[in-house]
Parts: sequence; structure tokens; C-alpha cells
Amino acid sequence: MENRNKNLQETQNPSSSMDFPLHFRCPISMEVMKDPVTISTGVTYERKNIETWFHTYNKKTCPATMQSIERLEMTPNHTLKRLIHAWRQSSPSSSSSSKRDELVSLLSAVETTPFKVSCLKKLRTVLEVGDDDVKDDFKRLGGVEVVVTIMQQILVESSDFVAFRACEEAVGVLHKLPLMEESDSAMTKRVLFTPELIKSMAVMLQRGSAEARYSAIATFQKLSRADSDEWNAMVQEQGIEFFKSLLEIISDDYASAKASSSALQLLIDILDGSKRARLKATEAGGVCTLIDLLPDAAGSKCEKIMYLLKLLCESADGRLALAEHGLGIAAVSKKMLNVSTAATKIGVKILALICGSHPAERVLEEMLMYGAVKKLVALLHIGGASSTKDRAVKIFKMHGNTWKRYPCFPCDLKDYLGLGTTNSC
Repeated sequence: MENRNKNLQETQNPSSSMDFPLHFRCPISMEVMKDPVTISTGVTYERKNIETWFHTYNKKTCPATMQSIERLEMTPNHTLKRLIHAWRQSSPSSSSSSKRDELVSLLSAVETTPFKVSCLKKLRTVLEVGDDDVKDDFKRLGGVEVVVTIMQQILVESSDFVAFRACEEAVGVLHKLPLMEESDSAMTKRVLFTPELIKSMAVMLQRGSAEARYSAIATFQKLSRADSDEWNAMVQEQGIEFFKSLLEIISDDYASAKASSSALQLLIDILDGSKRARLKATEAGGVCTLIDLLPDAAGSKCEKIMYLLKLLCESADGRLALAEHGLGIAAVSKKMLNVSTAATKIGVKILALICGSHPAERVLEEMLMYGAVKKLVALLHIGGASSTKDRAVKIFKMHGNTWKRYPCFPCDLKDYLGLGTTNSC
């Protein structure tokens, strides 16, 4: 009678055990598990049931597979326990329950199956075609924590091809999710800023497939915009290889335009908020790479490259690298007055930084030879006051006495700047 009442209650209650996915139930009792543990065969049971099997009935086999077991060890299955708890808290509608079932099934399997890559591919497909509710369900079910745990394995098993492929697929899953939203749990936000995850994604930048590298960049961008302070602290701990990887993607002719553009913006996001990161980017060869890219760049890409050069030139090492590059002054000068007002403004800032740090005679000659001085003169003839025009005047006042010795330097400008005249005028 008691069992009949229980079955009736389960039938009437939509959150009863009979509505739970099959893998939430213990294979022995077929009841929803409260304390799931996994044994050496990979099968999960309710703890009290499998303990009874082992210790009361003295069995040394797996009840589900009948495999012989030498060690009667039991490992708590925290992921499954969390999934069951999340399922209890939710009340799925008929329209979304099948997707939720699929998510729960895949998340349950991905930790224990040797075919993690296949499971992760399926998860990514579900998220790709699913709506916002599906993605929210994934996060509520602890999906982010599961994926991050898989990614971190690459740090332990760095030479394992299967672990590497799983990490590539896992970062693809993260890419499909909106991250760091107000509705996300504290646990989800915390795991996204663990040093191990950042290092794992850095590995993907360095060694991953083209798709994995783009997914890592896109995920990095989400994190950088969500919590800039914590993000900056994490990035500053990265080594030179991290910046080399970004620069390589930016300059890779075979990388997609989307990946290259995203890497360029990510580098701006990083360098904008960290002087230490600028030094590392300079050490990684950032100035040389960006100068080599500048001649062929146009529009917003040109503006972004010049802005990055400006950031790097705010340090002595960056200024030295640009001044010593054979095309540094020429590349910056050519873009002034040829691309956009923004590019011209940034170009003058770069030249002002170079000119304000006691440049060598050769650098000043290059500015004259490659048209930088001519374009600065043109800026002075544009009507109205502006900070760009003020910087140009300041440059002439610092180095006009050097340039006025050359016959191509305008005589009227010497008077305008109070530099005096020479006999050639």
C-alpha cells in the first residue's frame, strides 16, 4: 500500500523521480541518486546501494556490467550531484525539456566518457542552435564549470593528444556562451578567472587550430570587457609567448580576417589598461610586427595599428624600437593626412613621443626625408586651434633649429616659429 501511494505521488508530481532522466537513477534501485559515486568501471551508483553490494553481499563485480573489480574504491560524482540538484530546482516546460534532457545527458557523460571530444562537439552544436534559454540552462546546470575543468587538463597532460583536442572543443563551447552576465552564479564567475583557465586558453592561442585560436580570442574579449581590473591582473601574469601568439595571429596571412581583427582589438584592450603588458608586447617584437603591417593597412585597421604603436611608444623601449626600425618613421609619416583624421592625430602623437625623447640626428633627417616634416607644416596651415596642431608646433620648437639648416624648410615657417632666418632665405 505504501509503495502504491508512493508511485501515485510520483505520477502526480511533475518533479518526481519518474520524470528524471534515466542516468539520474541508481542502476541498482532505479531511484534518483542523492549521493552519487563512481566506481572503477565508470558506472555511477547511489553510495549506500553500492556499499551494500560490496560490503553486505561481499560482491566484487560491477552490478551493471558484471565486470570483476579488484579495488572497491568509490569517487564522489560531484558533477552529477550538481546536475540532479539543478534539475530539482528547475521546472522544465514541455517545449524545453528535451533540450534540457540532452544537456544533462551530455554533461553527465562528458566527465566519465573516454570520448570527450565527441560529447563536447555535441554540446557545442546544442548551444549553437539553441536559444538563450538553452544557454542559461547550460550555465545553471554547471556546464561552465565542467568545460573549464576539461580545459585545465591540458596543463597536466600537455603531451596527450586526446586531452589537447578536448581542450580545443571545450574552448569552442565557451565561445558559444554569453559570459559574466549578472544572472551568472558566483561559482561560474569565479572559475572563469582562475589562472589555470587563462593559461589553458593561452595554450590554445599558441598551439590550437585556427578555429580554437579564434574561440580563445573571442572568450578572452568577453572576459576583458566584463571585469577589467581582475582581467588586467591575470593578463599581467602571462609571459612573452602570450603576446607573441597574438601578434602572430594579427600578422598571419592565412588567419581569417575575423580572427586577425579580433586579435588586434584584444591587444588594444590589454595594452590600454596595463603598462606592464606594453613592455611585454614590445619585448615580444610588437613594434616591428606592427610597422611591417602598417603600409598595407587601411581604414579602421590602420587606425588600430597606429594606436597600438602609440601605446608602445609611451615607453622608452617602444620608442627606441620604432626609431631603429628602418621603416618606422616612413610608415607612420605616409599614413598621416592619407587615411583619416584619427590616423593623422595618432601619427602626430607618435612623432611627438619620438621627438620628445632626444632622438638621434638620423631620426630627424628621416622625418624630413620621408615627408613627416612636410605634413606637420601642412597641419599648421589648417585653420582653427586643435591639440594636434599644438603638438606639431611643439615638435617644430624642439627641432626646428635642426631642420632650418635644410633649404627645403619653409622660410615663412622660421619666422612663424621664431627660429630666425638663414642667408638662404
